[in-house]
Amino acid sequence: MPRNPPGTDGSDSAVPSMLDLVRLSPRLLFPPGGVDLYRHIALLADMSEGDEVLVVACGKGVTLEYFVREHNVHGSGVDVDPHMVALAEERTREEGLGGRLQFQTGRSDSLPYRDGIFDVAVGELGLAAQADPAEAVRELVRVTRPDGVVVLVQLAWKKPVDEARRHVLSRQLGAHPLMAVEWKRLLRSAGVGGIFTQDWSDEETVGVGAKPFFDLTEIFSIPEKVDVLRRAWGRWGLRGVRTMLARTGEVHRLLTRERLLRLDLLKGRKLPVGETEGARAFVGPREAESPALPELEKATKEAKVPAGPSRELDEKHGQTAGLPLFRDGTGDGG
Repeated sequence: MPRNPPGTDGSDSAVPSMLDLVRLSPRLLFPPGGVDLYRHIALLADMSEGDEVLVVACGKGVTLEYFVREHNVHGSGVDVDPHMVALAEERTREEGLGGRLQFQTGRSDSLPYRDGIFDVAVGELGLAAQADPAEAVRELVRVTRPDGVVVLVQLAWKKPVDEARRHVLSRQLGAHPLMAVEWKRLLRSAGVGGIFTQDWSDEETVGVGAKPFFDLTEIFSIPEKVDVLRRAWGRWGLRGVRTMLARTGEVHRLLTRERLLRLDLLKGRKLPVGETEGARAFVGPREAESPALPELEKATKEAKVPAGPSRELDEKHGQTAGLPLFRDGTGDGG
C-alpha cells in the first residue's frame, strides 16, 4: 500500500489533542452525530453499489466501513496518523473487508490520489487539524469527479471568537472550527455548488440533536478512562496524561456551559470545469431521481437505530470493486 514519505504525515506532536485521546479508545466510536448522521449523508449523496467513496481524516475507518457494509461501495480512507491507518487496515482485514477498503497515510492538503475519481468525498472532523482549511477543502474537491458529491462534517463557531482563542481551542480539540459562512465560502471557492447545510447539534432542526464534539466525561466509563490514560502515557508520556486530564474538563465546559460550537453537515456537488453555480439548476445525474429533502429527513428520523453520538458498527454485508486511484509514482494505478 503506497504511503507518503516518512516525516511528511504531520502527525508528530508532543501533546495530544482531544481527538487524539478519543482515538486511543479500543471502542469503535462513530463521530458526533452517530450512525443517524452517516445514514443521512448516504441518502443525500445517493450512494449506490460500486460508487467510489473517500473519507479524509478517517481515523480507524468506522464511518467508511459503515458506508461499505451498508451501501456496497468501494471505500478509501486517508488519515495523517499512521498508527490509526495501521489499526484500520488490520481490523478490516481481520473482518474480511480488506478487498473492499483501502487506507492511506497522508495529509489532507496533499491527497495521494488522481484528479476527479471519487463519486463521494467526505471530510471528517480532523480534516483541517494539521492543514490549512482552504487547502484541505481544495484537495477534497480536486479528487472528486465532476458532478460528484462533496460532504463536510465540521465544527462551526456559533458566534465570533477572537483569533487567539480560536487557535488555542483548535489545537486542544484536534479540529479546526470555522464560522458556517466560512466553510461555505471555502467550498464555493473550490468549485462546489448547490451547497446544503444542516446543524446536527440542534434537535429542533434535525430531530436528533447531539453534542458537536466528543465529551470524554460522558462517553467513557471509569475503566475506559483509565485505559485511555494508560495508552496516552505510553505514547505521549507524563505530559500527555496531564494534558488529557486538563483538557477533558476544559472541553466539557466548552460544550456544556459556553456552547460555542455546533456540528454542521455541508453537502454540495462539484461543478464541471467552466460551469458556474447559476448556469443551471444544480442537479447531478442521479440526484434528479432521488427523494426530496423532506422525505430524506423523514427517512432518517424513522430509521430504527439507537440514538446517541457514539454508536458502534452495525453488521451488514456487501461486495465492491475499485478503480485505479493513485497519482503517478504513488502506486500501481499511476
